[in-house]
Amino acid sequence: MRTTRKGSVEMPAFVRQLVKETEKRVSSFFKGGGRGGAEHVQGEGEEVIPSPYLDRPILDKLTEEGCSRWGLTYALGSMQGWRANMEDYHNCVPQLGAGLADWSFFAVFDGHAGNQVAQYASQHLLDQVLATGGIGPEDHPDRVRGSFTDGFLHTDKHLLTAARREGWERGGTTVTSTLISPRYFYFANCGDSRAMLCRAGQVCFSTEDHKPYSPLERERIESAGGSVSLQRINGSLAVSRALGDFSYKGAENRPPTQQMVSPEPEVCVVERSPGDEFLVLACDGVWDTVSNEELCAFIHSRLRVCTDLRDVCSQVIDLCLYKGSLDNISIILVCFPGAPQLSAEALHKEAALEDLLESKVAEIYEELSSQGEDPDLLSVLTVLANTDVPGLPPGGGLQSKRNCIISAYYEKKEAHNPTTPNGLGGSEKLV
Repeated sequence: MRTTRKGSVEMPAFVRQLVKETEKRVSSFFKGGGRGGAEHVQGEGEEVIPSPYLDRPILDKLTEEGCSRWGLTYALGSMQGWRANMEDYHNCVPQLGAGLADWSFFAVFDGHAGNQVAQYASQHLLDQVLATGGIGPEDHPDRVRGSFTDGFLHTDKHLLTAARREGWERGGTTVTSTLISPRYFYFANCGDSRAMLCRAGQVCFSTEDHKPYSPLERERIESAGGSVSLQRINGSLAVSRALGDFSYKGAENRPPTQQMVSPEPEVCVVERSPGDEFLVLACDGVWDTVSNEELCAFIHSRLRVCTDLRDVCSQVIDLCLYKGSLDNISIILVCFPGAPQLSAEALHKEAALEDLLESKVAEIYEELSSQGEDPDLLSVLTVLANTDVPGLPPGGGLQSKRNCIISAYYEKKEAHNPTTPNGLGGSEKLV
């Protein structure tokens, strides 16, 4: 549940509709006036290429939550956003079977050029990793590392058969995954999705993104006959490691790990600590807009005012959307017993912040109205963005309070302009 005072207030139906209709315009504001996708002017005789972006984002969210018997809790949030298709998949397994009941596995799969490879990998990767036989109660780091690497390579091999049969040669997926044992975190990353561990309020560890312009990645790409231009492989693919993408894996007499696109994960081991608070696994739709430190600080602050991890994930998704993310957005948040707890002091400060934002919105509205204007939402936001607002969530800023701001604007607008017969109030044109 949302635990701040303002979050429990139900907005009137007409306000909810207006808020929904203005998402595109407010996104434009927070993105600095940009659009969800650049328009392409078609030349004479030019082939029409469908835009990868929508005219307005799809804001419906998939959320789920769960826990393990040893004290882990988790939540997932996922949203299609501005992308024309949803290509993200995930795994959330808080307790593995057999003799691994105290082990957990989480993964985010960010597909590209279709969702089939991401879907397939989400259904088979964990089984392939466990089938290697290197993961057991003895918890041997070197064996687990080998199991992860072999599991990824076996999954990619089986994918090739399916891709040839189903026509998925162009499709691929990045993977960021975490296997949690009683003693260690095992991070296996392949591509530019990312996992991050926060300990004692600070970023303790994060995986490295695999980009074509990284020196070691570039060396492998060029040795396999490819090139790096526009920071992409052959000017096209923006990641240098992935499952699938078999059109980049055809160099003869080279093993899978030495192709232009490698399916080999980078596996890192971090010993667990009582100070562990939470870890995050997310696609690049998150990391394109927030840094490790910003996201760690933001989630740390949200856990002190919100008990529902699904809501925390939703707030992260909204933050990324309003910071300009044009991609699918998926995040898994895994919390440990040392995670921040609900704080009466933090709740009081959050309520005071929302009171302050409401009063500032009202002041700006009245000031603009006194100048003979009929203030629209973007005008109010523009003034508010240049106003000192103390106490904003660390790592989130003004964008993280956009629900409060939008609600306050329409509440003020409705009070200023009595409702018209159509139930919407005022004459502002929504686009």
